Amino acid sequence: MDLHLDDKQTEALERELRTIIDNDRFPFSTRISILREILHMIRPEPEREPRPPPKHYAPPRIGARGRRNR
Repeated sequence: MDLHLDDKQTEALERELRTIIDNDRFPFSTRISILREILHMIRPEPEREPRPPPKHYAPPRIGARGRRNR
């Protein structure tokens, strides 16, 4: 089924879906997950850039600065 909605209709439908999803008592119910799928079909989320790889942490070596003499 393909709906041909203009911008005002799409905005109204999106607003209603977001209100229903945000105010629902059971946010992980099947009904809400179906409404989320419909919302993502109307307005897909922009693709995010992948996260950079984590930096490698190496503790400082003792010999790098020398040992203190006491």
